[in-house]
Formats: sequence, structure tokens, C-alpha cells
Amino acid sequence: MKALALLLLLSAPLSAGTDIYIGITPGQEVKKTALALASFLPARADSREDLAVAAQFRDIVRADLMYSRYFDLKEDPLARANLDDGKESLAYWKGLAGYLVTGKARDAGNFWTFSARLYDLSSGKVVTEKFYQGEKRALRRAAHMFADDVVQRVTGRPGIAHSKIAFTNNATGRKEIYMADYDGEALTRLTSDNSIDLLPRWSQDGTRIYYTTYKWGNPDMFEIDLKAGKIRPFTTFQGLNIPGGFSPDGMTMVMTLSRGEDPSIYALNVVTKQLKKLLRNFGVSSSPTWSPDGTQVAFVSDRAGNPEIYVLEMATGKTRRLTRMNWCDSPSWSPSGDWIVFAGRETPRESMNIFITDLTGGQVRRLTNKAGDNEDPSWSPDGRFIAFTSTRRGRREIFVMDADGSAPHPLTEMKGHSFTPSWGP
Repeated sequence: MKALALLLLLSAPLSAGTDIYIGITPGQEVKKTALALASFLPARADSREDLAVAAQFRDIVRADLMYSRYFDLKEDPLARANLDDGKESLAYWKGLAGYLVTGKARDAGNFWTFSARLYDLSSGKVVTEKFYQGEKRALRRAAHMFADDVVQRVTGRPGIAHSKIAFTNNATGRKEIYMADYDGEALTRLTSDNSIDLLPRWSQDGTRIYYTTYKWGNPDMFEIDLKAGKIRPFTTFQGLNIPGGFSPDGMTMVMTLSRGEDPSIYALNVVTKQLKKLLRNFGVSSSPTWSPDGTQVAFVSDRAGNPEIYVLEMATGKTRRLTRMNWCDSPSWSPSGDWIVFAGRETPRESMNIFITDLTGGQVRRLTNKAGDNEDPSWSPDGRFIAFTSTRRGRREIFVMDADGSAPHPLTEMKGHSFTPSWGP
């Protein structure tokens, strides 16, 4: 869903209705909260530039709140939005919703300012007030951050509007690493290796991305430092160097290494680069993903003949098999720790699809069906959405769907084929 493609509703507001429920998390329902969204105002009443920036901020905030699925938005573009003198306007919105969002913006040439408020209409008090200032390129991030503040304050849950998705695309004729906002906007190319770059993975704090590249001939792992704007080699062991997930403290990465042998799962201390092999006599194993509590690692192995999903207990070294399918790949552990999403097929003649399983392997649910090949799933930080690769429109693209498999849509429109999305923290 693209933020700037959504238009403001111009119809008269609806009266506050009954609660609406939707199911987007496996086994759960989410209650929608009535939230009013006023027009955002120019800081200077006679400034067209300010008005345009205010409308841009509102479009982005509105799209973020809609995307979250938490809110039943109430809007009236003709209603008073300036609540500095307060009670009359506040009383109008109170008849529509429990909360109200307002904002003001100013275009100062090389930079902008943006102030926004969240009102609790039951008490008439401001419960969140934020002020932002920045360059033009930072406008979207400020709007996303405020939308996430609203989500956090009203629902008590973290928002994902400021999160980003990294992936591979070959529009240049070579596979390079790209990054986009969670809604597909702000598309940015991160590498120019003129080689094969694959499988990006985020650090726990979201400041670095690790990926595999053939830039030097061997499939090495490189690190993108997003703050410093630098790219450097990270591991260059002989053979495969493929990043996996990080431990909760961010100090240990599970990864796939071959080192002249069959690929297997290793733990790497990211500071000392000390390695520990986690599996013995386990065939070809790859695609490790760490549980949120750091006690287990899920991975793929062909030990049983076909690639299946296994779980390793870090304290005991014991393993258990979760799946019994024709083919499994790319497991990703949900942020809640209750589910593992993966790509797979049940019979040799099927296309690849996205499935989830609980930690016993007793509940396996198919999320995609009869829509091309679907692979490389990655959870959103709140566990309510899944990014994945799909060929449903004839070429490989990044899609996003709700965690129950509903509402699939392309992340962004770009040339070439896209692969292996990784949703950042």
C-alpha cells in the first residue's frame, strides 16, 4: 500500500458505530478503535507551501494508521481542526471517536517543521505531542514515527510504520541490495557491486544489513553500515558465507558456512569472529533463524532425504523435526515466538507456497495457494504481516500480506526480479 496514493475521504463523517473486529494474527482478533483524523493545518494561514507540506504529512500519517488495521478512522475535511481554542471543536470530534489526531506543518525552504497532537477525547487532554524538524528527505520518516507514536499510545503495541524492508533486485542486470519503507516508498539502492548480492539480513538495532556477495569471487558476507554509509567485508571464509538471524542481545549471528564441506549451521561472535559449529552429522543444513528468546534455532536440513524444518535447543544440543513435506525452505521465527513461517510444498508437482507451523509441528497452515511460486517469508516486527517473494504476476516480486494470508499486495513497482526480503526491526 503506497502512502501517497491514498486520497482523503471527502464524504460526510459517519457517526461513531459499533466496534469492528478483524483477524490478522494467527488465532487472534484485533479490535478496531474509532480514531478521528482532522485536517492538518499550515503553520502560516496564507502559505500555499505550508498547506502542501501539511497535506503531505497527513496523507502519510493517514495511510500508516489505515495500514495498521487498528483504527476505524473518522474524517471530516470541513470540520474545525484548530483546537488551540479548544472546547467547541473538541466536543464535535468527541461525538465521533475516542481519540483525535491533529497537526501543523511549515515549509521553510531547505527544511520543514511538523508538530502533531493526539487527544484523548474522553478527558479532552493532549496525551501525545510531538515536534519534528528536518530536511526534505526526512519528511516521510517523521510522519511514520508520529503514526507509530499514535499506535503505541492508543493500543499499547509497537507500530511498524518506521520499519524498512531490504531485498535483492536485478533491474540493473546484476543482483543488488535495495531498501524501501514498509509501504514500498523511499526505494533506495544500497549496493553497486556489479555482481550477485543475495540474502540481506538486519542487525538487531536496525543500523546494519548483512548480505552474501560474489564480488570477490567467493560467496562472502559483507556488512552495510547504514549510519556511516559504508560497506565492508564481514566474513570471508572459504565457501558459503550466508547470514542468518541474531541472538536477542545482537552479539551472536547464526549463519550458514560450508568451509569446503557440506553447508552447516554455525554461531558467530560478531565482535571476535569466533565460530562454533552447532550441528554434527546432520547432512546439508542451512537457513537458520533464532527464536526471540534466544534458546532455540530453527533451520532446514536434508537429513531425512528431503529438506525439512528442524529446531535445535541451544542449551542441550537436541534437535526435533517439525515438518513432513516434500520440500521446505527459508524458516522465519515470529516475534512472539509462537510460530515459524516457511516456504514449502506438500507434493513434488505443487508450486512453492507459504506455510506457518506451531512449535510442535502439529498445526501447519497454508497461507498462499494457486498464486504462482511463493517463497522467502519474513515477519514484520510486530508479527502481524509477512513479506515474501511471489511470481503470481509473472515475475518475481516482493509481496506483503497479513499474517493470516489475507490482503496480499506488491510492496513496490520496479523493473526486474526481486528476491529474499528481510523486514527490519
